[in-house]
Amino acid sequence: MEKFLGRLLLALATVLPAALNGQTFQIRPAPEVDLPGPVDSNSPAHWSNGNFVLFNSEGSPFRSEGTDQFSLSATRGVTFLSRHPSPIWIEATLADDNGVLFAWYHHEPGGLCKGSDLTAPKIGALVSYDNGATFQDLGFILQSGDPVDCSAQNGYFAGGNGDFTVIADADHNYLYFLFSNYGGDVSSQGVAVARMAYSDRYWQQGAVWKYYNGDFTEVGLGGRVTPIFPASVSWMQQDTDAYWGPSVHWNTALQQYVMLLNHSCCSTGWPQEGIYVSSNPDLANPAGWSAPQRVLDGFGWYPQVIGEDPAGTDKIAGAASRLYVYGISAWELVVNPTPPDTPTLPDSQ
Repeated sequence: MEKFLGRLLLALATVLPAALNGQTFQIRPAPEVDLPGPVDSNSPAHWSNGNFVLFNSEGSPFRSEGTDQFSLSATRGVTFLSRHPSPIWIEATLADDNGVLFAWYHHEPGGLCKGSDLTAPKIGALVSYDNGATFQDLGFILQSGDPVDCSAQNGYFAGGNGDFTVIADADHNYLYFLFSNYGGDVSSQGVAVARMAYSDRYWQQGAVWKYYNGDFTEVGLGGRVTPIFPASVSWMQQDTDAYWGPSVHWNTALQQYVMLLNHSCCSTGWPQEGIYVSSNPDLANPAGWSAPQRVLDGFGWYPQVIGEDPAGTDKIAGAASRLYVYGISAWELVVNPTPPDTPTLPDSQ
């Protein structure tokens, strides 16, 4: 369904140049490529033994594999070896050097609001010892502490934490979670940040800390947040005005982290005003993200890149990468860097 909507909107998209901190972002047309599975979230990828492995989700996750992003096999449903919540969307992965694969999911519980489909998402963790063919659930790690608001008018969420990305820092000291906070006072709604010590990845419950008032001091399960991109109009209103659904990669050409964002504004039905880009040289400084600049006008959900370099994934890309929206790529994202004074990351994640 999302891809069908995406094709309807392709012709309506307007490409806009963007400049951030002296660095330019340009979108140029490219032959259309579709991800093989249904796409209703970020679609994480990793490399394993020379193969490119991708996960797509639409209430349940699907796995595909191939020589690169352009040669993926037909999808297969993911198998779970332990009880897990449903529905779930796998939105982020991390492949350890020892072959263990960690993944994180967005879950939407039902039955929260009588007579309504409104939900409040939570974020949970998974681990796989067979390259993502099967997973074990590690439980929820990020959850809102604000009460559910069943009067919400956005059509989907009555609060919650979800629609997120996860990325490791350069030295693998921390894993950073950039997620959408949909509940509480409007001052706390928007794109928020949390982090977990990399060494805690096998025991994640209680190990994640949310960014609040300048430091990572609030617990992941129920803690408060200070959003890096606060909502201008509450998600509880019909005409919400807010960024959401970040995807983040390390850009080897810019030597900075680059975030792509959805922007919902300003009428009923969660309409998308455009797709935006932001950058930051240091994940440990949430205040360092540049003001978002629009790169696509009037288009759909779930923007992300997959790097075209040999080690490229959704987490690492270079000067040119494939830009996907709704799982469809009809463009490349091209960056023109100015040399920063920041260290480089390894060439794979």
